[in-house]
Amino acid sequence: MTAGEPPVADEPVALPVSESRVLHEGRVLDLVSETVDLGVGGRVTREFVRHPGAVAVVALDEQGRVLLLRQYRHPVRAYLWEVPAGLLDVPGEPLVDAARRELAEEADLTAGRWDTLVDYYTSPGGSDEALRVFLARDLADVPEDARHTRSEEELGMRTAWVPLRDAVQLVLGGAVHNPSAVAGLLAAQAAQAQGWAPLRPADAAWVR
Repeated sequence: MTAGEPPVADEPVALPVSESRVLHEGRVLDLVSETVDLGVGGRVTREFVRHPGAVAVVALDEQGRVLLLRQYRHPVRAYLWEVPAGLLDVPGEPLVDAARRELAEEADLTAGRWDTLVDYYTSPGGSDEALRVFLARDLADVPEDARHTRSEEELGMRTAWVPLRDAVQLVLGGAVHNPSAVAGLLAAQAAQAQGWAPLRPADAAWVR
C-alpha cells in the first residue's frame, strides 16, 4: 500500500433492499430472495441461505497437538476431519460460551484460556453465515458423570490428537477440507509463529 490509500479491511454496508422474501423455511436454515439496489450497478435479485452463524474451536494441548473429530457430512457425502464446532442457536448466548458448550459436548473438554483466532464468512456469495474460530488452551476433561450424550452424526465420532504442524500439512496436502479446520489450523500456525501476538480477546468485536 502507498501513503494515502484507504486501509484494506472489509466494510459493512446496508444497501437499499426493496424486496425480501423467504422462499423456503427450513429447520435451521432458510432460503431467502432479496432485491438490492447496487447504485450504478442497478437493482439485482439474489438468493441466499440465511444462517444463524456458528463457532468453532481449535483445541491445543500442552504437547502442541490439536484435536480433530471425524464426522459424517451428508451434503458432501463424506466423513470429514473437523475441529469442534456448532451453531449459534441459543438467543443472546455470548460467542465464547457457545464455543465452551460445543467443546464440552463434542470433545468432553473444558479450557482455561480462550482467544479469538479468526473470523470468516463461510460462503459469502450464497450464505450470510459468519463463523468465529477460537483457540482453546489449558485443557481439562469434563467429568464422566457430566458428559453430553451424543446422537445422530455425533454418535461414535472418532478423535485424533495431531501435532499442529502435521495438521497444517494435512490441510495443505488436500487431506482435510472442512472450512473451520482449514481456516483455524492455518491461522493457529500463523499466530504461533508470531508468539501468539495476533490473537484477539475472546470477546472481540463480532461482524454480526
